[in-house]
Amino acid sequence: MTGKPMRSDTERNRKNLIQAGARLFERSESPISLTEIAAEAGVSVATAYRQFTSVEEVLNAYRQEVGQLLLDYSIGQRSSGLEKLENVSRYWVKLVRERGAAMVPMRNRRGYLERLWEGAEYLQVQADALRPALRESMDEMDLPDIGDKAIFLWNILFDPREIFDLLNTVGLTEKQVGTQLMAVLVGGLRGFATANDFTVEACRTR
Repeated sequence: MTGKPMRSDTERNRKNLIQAGARLFERSESPISLTEIAAEAGVSVATAYRQFTSVEEVLNAYRQEVGQLLLDYSIGQRSSGLEKLENVSRYWVKLVRERGAAMVPMRNRRGYLERLWEGAEYLQVQADALRPALRESMDEMDLPDIGDKAIFLWNILFDPREIFDLLNTVGLTEKQVGTQLMAVLVGGLRGFATANDFTVEACRTR
């Protein structure tokens, strides 16, 4: 069933709540409440609860907005395969640097693939941005399709927390982060695709 379009004031309140939640989550070192988000957005608590049932829901909506930017960029790419994967991955690093601080504290006890396969929208939009490039890259490297294990690996490497660690703690530039994570991703994809033949002995230099 198609939902009714939001009234302009309802849509505005929703956007304000999402942005307010992102601002608070970015600068707060302690848990925040929907009441605090409502105050930051300049709306009533009742209005906040009409839009969202929890703080997590607000922040998932924010993450979905950022993921949509990645999907739009991916769709607009004329490249394919490894080139497209690199371009999209580098753009994600840029998005994280510019917008991702609010996503760093987000942690969930359930696994990434469990949530993705259950249909979490904020993960689906990001996966939609990456799946075609990952599949094309595996084909370009003459490797078998490993399905969503590829996006699973990408998610581990390109986690916002780890990107900020490389930027702020290690002191890498945005370009260096993209280059090094892409190199590890390609190695990891090869590893996943050939894992059944893996032995420690084969890895040793003689």
